[in-house]
Amino acid sequence: MRLAATPVEAPASRTQNRVLAVCLVVGFATLVDQSILTVAIPSLRASLGAGTAQVQWIVAAYSLGFAVALVPAGRLGDAFGRRGLLVAGVATFSALSIVAATATSADVVVVCRLLQGVAAGTANPQVIGLIQEHFTGWRRTRALGAYATVAAFAGVVAPLLGGAVVGLAGEAGGAWRWVVVLNVPFGLAVAVLGVAWLPGRAGRAAGPGRVRLDAVGAVLLGATTLALLVPAVRLSGGGSAGWGSVVVVVVLVALLLLWERRCARRGGLPILAPDLLRLRGFATGTLVATFAFGSALGTSLVLVLFLQEGLGLSAWEAGLVGAPGAVVGAICSAYAWRVSSRYGRPAVTLALAAVATSLLVGAALVAWAPPAVLVGGLIVTQVVTGAGGGLVHAPNQALTLEAVPLRSAGLAAGFLQVAQRISAVLALAVLGGLVLASATVGDLDSYRRATVVALGVTSALVVAAAVASSTDRRASTTPGVVALECAAT
Repeated sequence: MRLAATPVEAPASRTQNRVLAVCLVVGFATLVDQSILTVAIPSLRASLGAGTAQVQWIVAAYSLGFAVALVPAGRLGDAFGRRGLLVAGVATFSALSIVAATATSADVVVVCRLLQGVAAGTANPQVIGLIQEHFTGWRRTRALGAYATVAAFAGVVAPLLGGAVVGLAGEAGGAWRWVVVLNVPFGLAVAVLGVAWLPGRAGRAAGPGRVRLDAVGAVLLGATTLALLVPAVRLSGGGSAGWGSVVVVVVLVALLLLWERRCARRGGLPILAPDLLRLRGFATGTLVATFAFGSALGTSLVLVLFLQEGLGLSAWEAGLVGAPGAVVGAICSAYAWRVSSRYGRPAVTLALAAVATSLLVGAALVAWAPPAVLVGGLIVTQVVTGAGGGLVHAPNQALTLEAVPLRSAGLAAGFLQVAQRISAVLALAVLGGLVLASATVGDLDSYRRATVVALGVTSALVVAAAVASSTDRRASTTPGVVALECAAT
């Protein structure tokens, strides 16, 4: 009796290994920078004398630039090739880090963070595109899984790395400058390796003459987000916003929606996807992602400010408080598709309910627990929040995109990312302003009150996500590749 030969997996080619290495470093450098500056905000405030509004702009500008650049950069990569855009994006990203680190004005840092977001939003779509082009089948699944793992690791290591750098450089003065330039070696390495290792015409799926960019839509989206952000910064910072701001927002939103519909009718590729919102599963998932993403980033910022400026913890100690939750979240994210494939949307709803509950318990601890109990209690609540978040993100995106026809999958994924980034812009600015404007450094009672209000807002956002999720009762989703691809985006 002869045994059937076991198929032997052919090793990945040198080109595939090199492409994946470049993509993973790009992902780490740009994603770790999303949150690493958060732990250095107290140092930045002390060094530059930044006011509440300036800090709000600093923490929100990166996501704003990222959102505006994301979809147009992906389309340019499709048409002209990805290597040049990726290398230019990370090189610009690194150069702007150096400029920001040498700034003597908070306003310069704001501009640099905005442009860094644009640079990161230019490089990141090329990563997913390169993986899609150079890998197929199980290799693509593995490559996307590696990228998702790196993204999760970046979220875990960012507060610890930032806290360690601030601690080594000294809590006061210019410690934040070392945090800002921390990504420069990664960026320079990617720029060199990208030129050397990436195929020269990688990603050239269409001739240059066929590229279709929704430039007007990108400009209107940026203008609309800014119009929303300006009064949000004023109101959360204790100021006022007149009716003129409301009128501007309404007009810009109307113009954006009208233009996007016109663009779609004429066969263009709109930066938003108004027609896709008619698909109930996609609309539901987009709402869930929008509320949950903004809440997650806002919660992180609020707790870091409370722990450092309210309780007086060092940046390193504040990073340690959130680290266990980040690790648990990364682990849960890696196995979330198994839960989703068995239980579907109800599992996402239940996880959101757990996150909302943990945020409310955290708010109660902040309000009443003595400092000796408070830190330990927050570690526990952050573990629950991290686990719930890990079971929400990838499954929700998989369920959301599962409702979309294959021909519109790319457009839908871009829309979903843009919605998440805009929610991050508003959540970071508003919640940061709520805390900074109403609390005094070193005054624990004022920080308790401000943080409780902010956590109440983040829990309300998660409750809204849970309510939206509960309207979709699909029992299962496609496991494996779908979940990994969605996690990677």
